[in-house]
Amino acid sequence: MTTIRRLYVLLCGFEIIPKTISTRDLGGRFILSEPICAYLLYTTTGWVLLDCGVNPRNLREPARLRTHYLDHGITPPIVRAEHEMERQFAEIGIGFGDVSHVILSHLHFDHSGYLRHFTHARISIQRRELDFAFGGQTSFAYIQDDYDDPALNWRPMDGDWEAQPGLTLLDTRGHTEGHQSAVIELPNSGSVILPFDAGDLQENFDREILPGESCDDAAALASIRRLKRITAERDGRMILFHDPVAIQQTRLAPEFYD
Repeated sequence: MTTIRRLYVLLCGFEIIPKTISTRDLGGRFILSEPICAYLLYTTTGWVLLDCGVNPRNLREPARLRTHYLDHGITPPIVRAEHEMERQFAEIGIGFGDVSHVILSHLHFDHSGYLRHFTHARISIQRRELDFAFGGQTSFAYIQDDYDDPALNWRPMDGDWEAQPGLTLLDTRGHTEGHQSAVIELPNSGSVILPFDAGDLQENFDREILPGESCDDAAALASIRRLKRITAERDGRMILFHDPVAIQQTRLAPEFYD
C-alpha cells in the first residue's frame, strides 16, 4: 500500500559548474549547466516537499550575491521567474502553507533555499547533517543564513526511515555527513528512486564515479551501489537531480507522475 498519489518534479534553476563538481577528477575542461530540482508529493495525508531549491534573495541582493558566490569565485545559479517555487506551486494550485512536511536530502544552498517559507511545517533531516551544518566547520556550499531560523521545526532522524507508506528515506552518507535519498512508490508508475546528490549524473551510476565532493569516499561509493541495487531490484525509475541530459526527458510540473 502507498499513500503517495502524485510526484511533481520542480525545475528550480540551473548551476553553471565545472564537470569535476559532479565527476571526481573527470571532465575538468568542461562546464555543465546542471538543473536544480525539488520534488513535491501529493499524498493522502497532505503535501510533502523534498528539498527547497535556491534562495532567490542570495542572487538578487548585491551584498548577498558577493558574500555567498562572487567572493568565492562561484558563478551564481540561474533562477528565472519560471523557476521560482511560488510560481510553480501556483500552477499546481497550492501555496507554501499547504505543505505540512519538508524533507531535506542535505543542507547545501541548492537544496535549502526556501526553508524560511515553511516554519509552519515539520522539517525532517538526518541528525548527522543537522549537527554538521551547525557545527562551524562547513564549506561555502552551506549558507547558514538560509536554514538558521529558530522558528523552523526540525525533526532529526537517524538512518533509514519511513515518512509514510510509499515514502522511504535512505541513509546515503558520503556526499555529505548526513545525506539521504528517497524511494517513492506510486500507484501506476511503481518505484521511483531519488538519489539527490549521491550521484549527480547518469555517469556516476553507470561507471560508479564518485561525486566531486564527499566526506567519506568509501561511504559515497557504497551509497551509489546501494541505489543502483534498489533500482534494479524494484525495476524502478531513477530521477536524477542534476543531470542536464536526463532533465530534458523528465516530466516537469505542473505535469506529474502517478
